[in-house]
Amino acid sequence: MPLVKSGAVTADPFVPTADDAPLPQGPALISADRLLREGEAPAGRNGALGVVWPNARDVAELAPLLSRLSLIALVFPKFRDGRAFSQARLLRERYGFTGELRATGNVLRDQVLMMARAGFDAFEVEKPADAEAFAAALGSYSVFYQPTGDGRPTAAAIRRAARG
Repeated sequence: MPLVKSGAVTADPFVPTADDAPLPQGPALISADRLLREGEAPAGRNGALGVVWPNARDVAELAPLLSRLSLIALVFPKFRDGRAFSQARLLRERYGFTGELRATGNVLRDQVLMMARAGFDAFEVEKPADAEAFAAALGSYSVFYQPTGDGRPTAAAIRRAARG
């Protein structure tokens, strides 16, 4: 699947790794179950570590491990299930996660801008033909009224700063 990151289509350096497989030398993406089972063991390795976190699990379980993670892939199992939006906001705003937040699963172009506003900075796109459209959608708007997890200033903050 193509990966859209920072508004551009890019190669994914993370290797998805099965629970019973050895970890590769480079960046590895493991399941939530494996991360919680092995705890700190994967952290002693030489490559970046990422986790696929289901939307039905509490992100508070990740809190003690956040400093060891470079990537958290949050799952959208279907378009009507928006729990990963809340997970992203919690990870960015409450827990201060600064690594990559990736949207996976049923990621729709209509929702990509709101996903970015919630704190996602990478998106797995199911159809390769849609990747460029996803990248373009991220640049649709530059000013927003609501404060959110992506750290951009609101329209009111921009106006206040312009006044002096």
